[in-house]
Amino acid sequence: MGFKTYTCPIAKSCGGCEWLAVPYPIQLKRKRDAVLQLFADVLPSGATVQQREELVPIYGMDTDGMEPTGYRHKAATPFAPGKRGSIRSGFYTRGTHRIVPCASCVVEAPHAREALLAVARAAEELRIPAYDEDHGRGLLRHAIVRMGYATDEALLTVVTNGGQIARERQFVERIRARAPFVTAIAQNVNQRHTNAILGHETRALYGGGHMVDGLLDCEFEIGPTSFYQTNPAQTEVLYSLAIEGARLERGMRVLDAYCGIGTIGMCAAKQVDGLAVVGVEQVEGAVANARANARRNGLADRCKFVCADATSYMRDVARAGREGFDAVIMDPPRAGSTPTFINGVLGLAPERVVYVSCNPATQRRDLQLFLDGGYDIESLEVVDMFPHTKHAETVLVLRRR
Repeated sequence: MGFKTYTCPIAKSCGGCEWLAVPYPIQLKRKRDAVLQLFADVLPSGATVQQREELVPIYGMDTDGMEPTGYRHKAATPFAPGKRGSIRSGFYTRGTHRIVPCASCVVEAPHAREALLAVARAAEELRIPAYDEDHGRGLLRHAIVRMGYATDEALLTVVTNGGQIARERQFVERIRARAPFVTAIAQNVNQRHTNAILGHETRALYGGGHMVDGLLDCEFEIGPTSFYQTNPAQTEVLYSLAIEGARLERGMRVLDAYCGIGTIGMCAAKQVDGLAVVGVEQVEGAVANARANARRNGLADRCKFVCADATSYMRDVARAGREGFDAVIMDPPRAGSTPTFINGVLGLAPERVVYVSCNPATQRRDLQLFLDGGYDIESLEVVDMFPHTKHAETVLVLRRR
């Protein structure tokens, strides 16, 4: 069956799906080739093209011969004042803060854009002004919606330039009338002059202000500021590869660094009975969320979460001679890890390190420190988390020599 490509009327101005017109098999080949080129100097020399591709497999979305659509379970929009009291929403044109309108998006989960547009229409009716970033005036800044993957829940977060929403009850009612599938609404306050969407203050407007979703037989409570992957179907692939690469068995101890709300560590503990997981995260709210999720999944006795800087935590463990770890799973941000963090891992000397990355370039940079520190590459796998874009995630498994 041939792959049907899609067109989008705002593709050129939005810039979010650079490869929308490229057949999906070609997208996957390009991504694997890019990773192969990036890691060429540390892969076996003299291998044929086929052998090199087998060394670095890529996992695309299972779409039954169709192009991937509707995979983004998180969607967002900025708001800006329009003519005669209207509110503009959509996407920023690439490289600018000029909004290009969007009524629907082929890569967003069904109904996600409806929820975002419902916020704009409800605000227009109640004369709630959109934020004018040039002058710092107006209330409505952004809206973010997360649609459930394993559940029918949906969390809508309205970001405002101030704490008070005029006619708040009517505002919520009108949003729900247009988007009845939304099960929770939260308000996030961001009064900073910044490109960051979210601020630090959040409160519930409806439904407790949070949602529940599932990955790999685990349930996770997700709040407005929780980090949770955008493509849950491929997240299950990504996490399964990471767990498999760690070669986990009963009685082992695993350190889940950069753990966020504890998703990878808890999925590992759910799959491997008798596994002990310690998650380290320096964001206090994320740690509280992770502990609650451990209780929700019946894993509180085997999954412990520490609010600390991971580098300092590892250094303290090594200095105190406390019980070590058989494996370390790390999933840093796009900027990658740091030499001090990697030295902390080397000080623990786990049998395996599983490095999950959303930026293979910084992962390749960090890899050299592990190679110099006594580790070898056991496997390198590519996961296509964002079809129709140039981005790919990688799972790098390192084994101690």
